[in-house]
Amino acid sequence: MFRPCIDLHEGKVKQIVGGSLSDSGAQLCTNFVSDKNAAWFAELYKRDGLSGGHVIMLGQGNDTEARAALKAYPGGLQIGGGVNVGNAPGWLDAGASHVIVTSWVFRDGKVDWDRLDQLVKAIGKGRLVIDLSCRKRDGNYFVVTDRWQKFTDTVLSADTLKTFSNSCAEFLIHAVDVEGLCRGIDGELVAKLGEWSRIPVTYAGGASSIADLELVSKLGRGKVDLTIGSALDIFGGSGVRYADAVAFNRRAVRIRT
Repeated sequence: MFRPCIDLHEGKVKQIVGGSLSDSGAQLCTNFVSDKNAAWFAELYKRDGLSGGHVIMLGQGNDTEARAALKAYPGGLQIGGGVNVGNAPGWLDAGASHVIVTSWVFRDGKVDWDRLDQLVKAIGKGRLVIDLSCRKRDGNYFVVTDRWQKFTDTVLSADTLKTFSNSCAEFLIHAVDVEGLCRGIDGELVAKLGEWSRIPVTYAGGASSIADLELVSKLGRGKVDLTIGSALDIFGGSGVRYADAVAFNRRAVRIRT
């Protein structure tokens, strides 16, 4: 299934090459900056019955736009970016269906299980999505945090996903090395996610055509959904028409029912 997204940077809806995010002041590679606000996209997704999409706040200055999107589509969008145990309940109260967390539960390159437990106790595992976005190194996929620049010691595997699934409802996993490049998905990673995960997974990274929806569904054994960003025409792309992605979901729902 297709899951939509709203990526916010400096208060604007943007599409960014994920690997270019940095705290160092290095040049950011931006594919698209929208002249429409976040609420416009949220209303579009609501109109077309697209649920389970995510709003990601990349850095500071995005709270107002994020809250406007959640208000426009209450219960229809997840929220991530700077989420912690202190602000997670507030984001749910603002209309998010789930909160997405990554960097806050990793410290010094390791999982902080106490922090994760605190978060689960505060909001419940049913409202939590764990972001295990990753980069490939030495043949393994390592979870990366802090704008996807810092490698942790956590390697994606069946055991890793089984352990984390005890604390959350879903996973969000960006293939950072191909994120925003529109050169095709990381099929190896998608296949592994379909094999390993017991709970829903949303994969993001590299989607370039509507055929990638079919491919992700096949490789992911029907358990992995796909986010398409820079390739979508509503984000300035030429690879995928938004209308075709919506139609794909409607066909998939009819087949399932």
